[in-house]
Amino acid sequence: MAETASALPAWDLSDLYPAPDSPEVEADFKRAEQLAVAFEARYAGKLPGDDLAAAIAEYERIEEILGRLGSYAGLLFAGDSTDPVLGKFYQTVSERSTAIGSHMLFFTLELNRLAEVPSAEPYGPWLRDLRVFRPHQLSDEVEKLLHDQSVTGSAAWSRLFDETTAGMRVPFQGEELTVSATLNKLSDQDRSVREAAGKAIGAAFGERVKLFSLITNTLAKDKEINDIWRKYPRPGSYRNRSNMVEDEVVDALVTAVRGSYGRLSHRYYTMKAKWLGLPKLQHWDRNAPLPRDDDKLISWDEARERVLTAYGAFSPDLASVGKRFFDNAWIDAAPTPGKSGGAFAHPTVPSAHPYLLLNYHGRTRDVMTLAHELGHGVHQILAAEKGYLMSGTPLTLAETASVFGEMLTFRALLDAAAPAQRRIMLASKVEDMLNTVVRQIAFYQFESKVHDERRTGEILPERLGEIWMDVQTESLGPAFEFTPEYNVFWAYIPHFIHSPFYVYAYAFGDCLVNALYAVFQGGHPGFQAKYLAMLRAGGTKRHKELLAPFGLDASDPAFWTKGLDVISGFIDELEAAS
Repeated sequence: MAETASALPAWDLSDLYPAPDSPEVEADFKRAEQLAVAFEARYAGKLPGDDLAAAIAEYERIEEILGRLGSYAGLLFAGDSTDPVLGKFYQTVSERSTAIGSHMLFFTLELNRLAEVPSAEPYGPWLRDLRVFRPHQLSDEVEKLLHDQSVTGSAAWSRLFDETTAGMRVPFQGEELTVSATLNKLSDQDRSVREAAGKAIGAAFGERVKLFSLITNTLAKDKEINDIWRKYPRPGSYRNRSNMVEDEVVDALVTAVRGSYGRLSHRYYTMKAKWLGLPKLQHWDRNAPLPRDDDKLISWDEARERVLTAYGAFSPDLASVGKRFFDNAWIDAAPTPGKSGGAFAHPTVPSAHPYLLLNYHGRTRDVMTLAHELGHGVHQILAAEKGYLMSGTPLTLAETASVFGEMLTFRALLDAAAPAQRRIMLASKVEDMLNTVVRQIAFYQFESKVHDERRTGEILPERLGEIWMDVQTESLGPAFEFTPEYNVFWAYIPHFIHSPFYVYAYAFGDCLVNALYAVFQGGHPGFQAKYLAMLRAGGTKRHKELLAPFGLDASDPAFWTKGLDVISGFIDELEAAS
């Protein structure tokens, strides 16, 4: 690591609550319950009422209290999922919030039973998005049952996954490493270290593959039951509705990416095998540093400076918002035992502020991850002015600011690089883009196949491995051969558990940003102001409305090709320099 854990920032969650056992937590639970009971008594069976906007405002107020409680418990649990006290608190908050929420459930159900909803400004966009789910709404009794059972259903299985992976220790060269730390070894310069890490991860998940298979099968069946009752045409349809994007647009994205595997990942990894002097790549070579890439450790202060400088060159206003995360204790960066792997930005509630979770190892990729998550955080702050119900964006648009922040940082570093380093950086960026686009669409294909096949019966662990290997072989291409332990690597992907069909949003966001950045480079007038306005819109506008000021349209099949052409162009440049 570049620094010891103590030198890296840790978040201070006291902006939400002083402690799990603080009087403020109990006070908010009691306040939320009293308000929810009164809300039900006042509005149940009486909608739309004389002042629907006032009713929605009260609903939003109660939901934000519950949102603050849930955010606090979730962040504590993400910080250390192995602490039984925090696990108990997390479950308690979930159960109590669910019970309180049962008094509120009638509201959206009754609104969606209305043939028409009267104007209720400024909540028009929220009502518009709510009505998308009207055809899939069930009776009040069934909706309440599903709501109450969620804490012992999918949420409980997700918790089991989190606690299992957080508590795992992978034997590695005489040490006991966390899953996150072992995965980081897959980027080591030494191929023998990468190989050992790849085999160790495979062995660790292989020992527990029956458990992960049971979790996957149970959640897929749970989703199937829900989808059948709600009459969703296919497993991914709910996610697409939530993302406010049509099934056909997602299909066009997936088709475009799969059709470009040859000119993207297959072509790049063939070059990488030659650069590494290998006849074939193994899975532990996918993220291997390139020859002459020392990937020197980057201190946290240097990472902060690089990212904020890149943001500031684009827009001082953007950098000013980003700086707040560093000036305050809003980031938790040290890789510690029990901590959630990967990285995320959690918006919490508009009356507070977002928090970022990272596992910072001091690598260039970690700097890019910081740029990515900071983009999310800035977006969440700017959108917070829209309030709790309308600040959140669909996943497809939520990735826009994060990927754009990455691109700003990358371009700034690339422009300042010497020619030799430029090639290394360009290759690294291509790999990140392949991980974001090709890999995530392969993940989407895996999920689609698993959920489709689960409808015919439980899927054995061996079959899950076969599906995984099929999509990996198709997406990564002939430069790879895969050793047997790789067939369990599906088991560590948290998105499959927490957010089914989330993954295509990364590819959507990357291709969207590629097209958006090309508009920026073309000197589009007033781009920065339009971009900030897009972020401030939160969830009030759909993708067509948000992209229209830039002359872009995601429903146009050529849109996706334009985004993929950017990646292909980088590979062209690398090919020419080889």
